[in-house]
Amino acid sequence: MLCSLIQLRRYATSSSSPLSPLHNLGYFFYSTVTAMVPHPKDDEYLNAAIPKRIKMFESIQAEQKTQRLSLSPDPIKVTLPDGTVKDAAKWQTTPFDVAKEISKNLANNALIARVNGVLWDMARPLEQDCELRIYKFEDDEGRDTFWHSSAHILGQSLELEYGCKLCIGPCTTRGEGFYYDAFYGDLGLNDDHFKQIEAGALKAAGEKQPFERIEVTRDQALEMFSDNMFKVEIINDLPADKTITVYRCGPLVDLCRGPHIPNTSFVKAIACLKASSAYWRGNKDRETLQRVYGISYPDQKSLKEYLLRLEEAKKYDHRILGVKQELIFHHEWSPGSWFFLPHGALVYKKLIGFIESQYRVRGYQEVISPNVFNMDLWKQSGHADNYRENMFILEIEKHEFGLKPMNCPGHCLVFKHRVRSYRELPLRMADFGVLHRNEASGALSGLTRVRRFQQDDAHIFCRESQIKDEVREALKFIDYVYEIFGFTYDLKLSTRPEKSIGETATWEKAESALKEALDEFGKPWQLNEGDGAFYGPKIDIDVSDALSRKFQCATLQLDFQLPDRFKLEYSAEDEAKIERPVMIHRAILGSVERMFAILLEHYKGKWPFWLSPRQAIVCPVSEKSQAYAEKVKDEIYSKGFHVDADLTDRKIQKKVREAQLAQYNYILVVGEQEAETGQVSVRVRDKADLTTMSIEGLLERFSEDAKNFR
Repeated sequence: MLCSLIQLRRYATSSSSPLSPLHNLGYFFYSTVTAMVPHPKDDEYLNAAIPKRIKMFESIQAEQKTQRLSLSPDPIKVTLPDGTVKDAAKWQTTPFDVAKEISKNLANNALIARVNGVLWDMARPLEQDCELRIYKFEDDEGRDTFWHSSAHILGQSLELEYGCKLCIGPCTTRGEGFYYDAFYGDLGLNDDHFKQIEAGALKAAGEKQPFERIEVTRDQALEMFSDNMFKVEIINDLPADKTITVYRCGPLVDLCRGPHIPNTSFVKAIACLKASSAYWRGNKDRETLQRVYGISYPDQKSLKEYLLRLEEAKKYDHRILGVKQELIFHHEWSPGSWFFLPHGALVYKKLIGFIESQYRVRGYQEVISPNVFNMDLWKQSGHADNYRENMFILEIEKHEFGLKPMNCPGHCLVFKHRVRSYRELPLRMADFGVLHRNEASGALSGLTRVRRFQQDDAHIFCRESQIKDEVREALKFIDYVYEIFGFTYDLKLSTRPEKSIGETATWEKAESALKEALDEFGKPWQLNEGDGAFYGPKIDIDVSDALSRKFQCATLQLDFQLPDRFKLEYSAEDEAKIERPVMIHRAILGSVERMFAILLEHYKGKWPFWLSPRQAIVCPVSEKSQAYAEKVKDEIYSKGFHVDADLTDRKIQKKVREAQLAQYNYILVVGEQEAETGQVSVRVRDKADLTTMSIEGLLERFSEDAKNFR
């Protein structure tokens, strides 16, 4: 019987016929048979929405195909990355056709293309002479598209299984997969629901459903998604001149700008990772949604390896290690803000001190700026229009003020507070000020996504002729820091996003300057189209830690907009001539909180000596050597190192074991013999052998470790 019901379901979701009452019955029985967790389901919504969307999609698709066939297939030229030029036909040749010409292997593995800088479906016909690049799963663009498409597969399973109203389903940070937000009414999802969700997703993948694209008018989009108030809200908020696109895979018809992989069969392995609550558009006063996170791969082996890495990473979760090592804790009365206990504060301050020591070498000047500004500042900077929802707004004496989410507008005021000369440029201004961002509660995640934090924030005010040198030197600074941490990293140039301010010519000039600086820096870099900040292009740096995870920490952002908005000026060589500076936003650690978390997990809780809050502990063998132990501790402490002494009456073996578990870098055992000779027996963390050293020799070793960042 199950086989017959599955066939009913397949027929119900085919493109050959709209759903009839019989097909609806197939949906009903399929859901009933496969359900593993009882739940309410809005069948009325499904039975009305799905066939209506499919019917509209097929009608519009047929019209657009007919229109395209009527267009003249004029010859066009397609230029490949190696300079090879292929002949093609306008409105007929697709990137997939070109891939087949190059090689069968490429055609079989091609996921997405880039046409004249725009990401493009493999099955979408080319429209003019173009430069074409094709991506596979190994490429960032291919992987991101793979995960975005997997979100649609997940959304299909969620919609059919639960009758939920889908909201948004993007890929997340590279290396982390995707999620889909949806409204389920009172239903709360958990791990118990994952098997049936995964079963539905794998079913869709196995059906080799093509991802099909159409363009629709605003009215068509509103009619198509009239049953889903969340999609309607998204459509109404789109700019008037925005091209609206809709994609279909099987029974799922979804509002999406795309692009997508050719079909669902490329996804051979998929898993749900977790479910959590989220607010619609991050607004706590709006509807509560359920967010399901997932991961997918083109083969089972990769999924298994990823899940194993995930389990390994869980052992070193900074939220667990940080509490266990008495570094941090968090209280419900201050969500998104963390307490740093004495040992955690030591690490935090060392990270800041490390960057500050480099500021002296590299010509930076530190400033301290206010935490609260009148909203007029944020209006002038553009943040009131583009970032207000992420700000904490206060009312003071009937005026609106905002807690600063970044330092840049305040630094513009510092630059502007007196007359400036070209002789002062480049002016490298640094600030460790406290920042606040109103992140959605569902997005908060340990120290990696918080509301209160500090950055190693700096802004370089320079002339256009100095951009390349300043960006290159900032990249060298980043390289120096990340080599000490043991990170590898990738460089990406992120260009103008859809939501931006400023003239096109200015953006092109800014992007060109960053490209030249990256080329001169000499390390490989990739283009990340459309992911720049709203005020300018940027270079993003993704670091890879010891667990092969990627994090975005450092950033370099070129900004022609803020200096213009604040009318920043300096006098040129000809004092009668006034020029405007360019502003480079620069961070290396990024958020100190986030870097703290990354490093704690990267080192698996075993801090290197130079960063460690527990550099040494003195363990007397017995009460007779306690006085000497305290003397040794005081001498080491006086030289600026972090040292403790275990003066309990426990046996020495127990003391040493406890010190190892607490991750002290050096365990110093002292008995009567050491007291007589003025020495210590030194045990290095995780090593069983003991070395006898003088106090002077030990302090010299400590100094060398700290100096060389060991």
